[in-house]
Amino acid sequence: MGNREIRLVEVADGCLAYLQGDGGWGWSNAGLIVGDGASLLVDTLFDLRLTRSMLDAMADHVRSSPIGTVVNTHANGDHCYGNSLVDGATIVATTATAREMEEVPPALLAALNNDPGAAGDLFRSFFGEFEFDGIEVRLPDRTFDGRLELDVGGRAVELIEVGPAHTAGDTIVVVPDAGTVYTGDILFIGGTPIVWAGPLSNWIAACDLMLGMDVDTVVPGHGPVTDEAGVTGVRDYLAFVEREAGERHAAGLDAFDAARDLAAAIGATEEFSSLGEFGRIAVNVEAVYRELDPSHSTPDVVEQFRRMAAIEAAHTG
Repeated sequence: MGNREIRLVEVADGCLAYLQGDGGWGWSNAGLIVGDGASLLVDTLFDLRLTRSMLDAMADHVRSSPIGTVVNTHANGDHCYGNSLVDGATIVATTATAREMEEVPPALLAALNNDPGAAGDLFRSFFGEFEFDGIEVRLPDRTFDGRLELDVGGRAVELIEVGPAHTAGDTIVVVPDAGTVYTGDILFIGGTPIVWAGPLSNWIAACDLMLGMDVDTVVPGHGPVTDEAGVTGVRDYLAFVEREAGERHAAGLDAFDAARDLAAAIGATEEFSSLGEFGRIAVNVEAVYRELDPSHSTPDVVEQFRRMAAIEAAHTG
């Protein structure tokens, strides 16, 4: 893990955030909401070693208020692969998230990490620091659609489904009495959002929903804790991509050509050029093209990572 700073911080009364450095590929955040005699964990981490370290760091906070519920905000492994370590807790997610969690088993990522060929080299350049061998994902015990209110030791916690957006079934977790929202990957702060599912319009609507809430503290899925300004920044990026990719689609550009062209345009902006994981524009353009043309065929995930790496190399080179 190098010198990556990992820390547990209290961001509001009884609301904690577990933050993993700059939030780059796989380095996700999690949250802990502590009530009277019970706590709720927002997401687990990408492998068992990292999740175990997180639970150890939270031990003092949950000694008299054990974790009774885990909410998986979405199906990406860096938010659910550690589920099996939270003994006795009820795992909650949207119906769409539960379905999607079965589609990318850890064994597949382990095989890619261990592949001696070019595909393995590519995959390790993104995820080589994680250990996927031996993980069995524990799937949700309870699913919901739309909204669900939970009681966590006397505290109301609201789960709101805002996907499909980043993935098929994204959820945000709102703690009204603390003015706090845990966003999962609806927010990447300091990094480029990646639209695996879309449509972008749903994701923009999720940002608008949060901007209309009475919240002061916003814990993103990746990157530092933020506030309304962080939500606005993500919304602005998505609106920019939706508009610019739409124009390139109308002009007849191939999706990858459009992504490379748009990467150059983003690099020239003061607003977005400093975002990490710049190459994700390749995936984001694919999402716009699928929305505009349902017959558009997106390449397989290995090719999408190859394209992201190519754009990153051109941008940094």
